[in-house]
Amino acid sequence: MTDALRPPAPRALTTVEDLVRKGLAKAADRGALTAVAAAFRIRIPPALPLDSAGVRAQIVPSSAELDIRPEERIDPIGDDAHRPVPGLTHRYPDRAILHATQTCEVYCRFCFRREKVGDTGALSDADFASALAYLRASPQIREVIFTGGDPLTLSPRRLSAMLRALEAIPALEVIRFHSRIPVVAPEKVTEALVAALDGRLPVWLVIHINHPDEITPEAAAALRRLTRAGIPLLSQTVLLKGVNADADTLEALFRKLIAQRVKPYYLHHPDLAKGTGHFRLPLAEGQAIMAALRGRLSGIAQPTYVLDIPGGHGKVPVGPDYLEPDGQGGWIVTDPNRNRHSYKDL
Repeated sequence: MTDALRPPAPRALTTVEDLVRKGLAKAADRGALTAVAAAFRIRIPPALPLDSAGVRAQIVPSSAELDIRPEERIDPIGDDAHRPVPGLTHRYPDRAILHATQTCEVYCRFCFRREKVGDTGALSDADFASALAYLRASPQIREVIFTGGDPLTLSPRRLSAMLRALEAIPALEVIRFHSRIPVVAPEKVTEALVAALDGRLPVWLVIHINHPDEITPEAAAALRRLTRAGIPLLSQTVLLKGVNADADTLEALFRKLIAQRVKPYYLHHPDLAKGTGHFRLPLAEGQAIMAALRGRLSGIAQPTYVLDIPGGHGKVPVGPDYLEPDGQGGWIVTDPNRNRHSYKDL
């Protein structure tokens, strides 16, 4: 087929009119959704399976986003409080986050950086130079974490140049990427991209994925290209009401992930991002879900359930508590079936 006869490639949906045309929004909701889009960007790539309710709930805007609650924040995890130079967050002693770009392939409706992504594009050469200078002067930093936006939206050439510059810093031991690209735009996981990640410093890739329907055949093939190249894969998932806030959905997701050689790493309690209250659930409900999963999944399929403390104070595990003092120097231990047992350690 010649280029003239080949149908145009599907494009991302970026406007309210796109959503109405695709049947993802009602014409009567145009006004409310236009107000949402003015505050929080829309971008839905063509690779996502829009026949899945769990996928649609993550990416199709809702008028509920206009409900801004008093506890919600522009910067809910406190990035700005720990930013020594532009583009770099240094919250923990041994690692730093490099905000390589503000561009994403998809704009998730629950994103904790939803008011910033898309603003300025890639990190400038001058800001990257400042980040490199800070890293060289901070030998306690052993790990650099590429995030954004989504760092894998950058070209392989740009990523390769950034990685080679980081490799010249003797103290660095590992590079980590956090990305949605392998599941939302798997066609971008090319051999050139995989080759760009291969260098002196080992690269670990954390896939952000929230629902088992996101692992399409195309996504599975992209994950296979990465594992075949020897790149270790982890996953992070946000616990979201209306998407995955039940043990059955999460079990299905985590089983599909380990089948693709992806280790579930973090299950995040949703952050206090503006306009995201309809996704949040009580911590006790999340703990109950994790307790149910403990009896259903092997250890390799178990993520750590964490809360990112508002204000930049870091992540803490908030999983169910299986131990309580018995008042006599021993313990009461709760098993995965919620039965209680006495235990003496000393």
